Amino acid sequence: MTKKILILIITLSNSALLVFMLALGSQNLSDSHKINLGIYSTKESYPTGFLIGMSTILGSISGGLTTIFFLPSSKKNFS
Repeated sequence: MTKKILILIITLSNSALLVFMLALGSQNLSDSHKINLGIYSTKESYPTGFLIGMSTILGSISGGLTTIFFLPSSKKNFS
């Protein structure tokens, strides 16, 4: 259980640092694109680096959470 909590803390802290660096790095980007997700389309334009960075951060979070769910539990149930 403590191993799962440790992985969760590391995953969330690394992701928070990545979001912070992304926010600092995407301040002055001029190349921007609109997001089109089928019916929903945004009115705002987002820089390309911001879109790629957010997808990387979300992938990092989902990979860490998937690792936590697939770790075997420490309890041995032999019944």
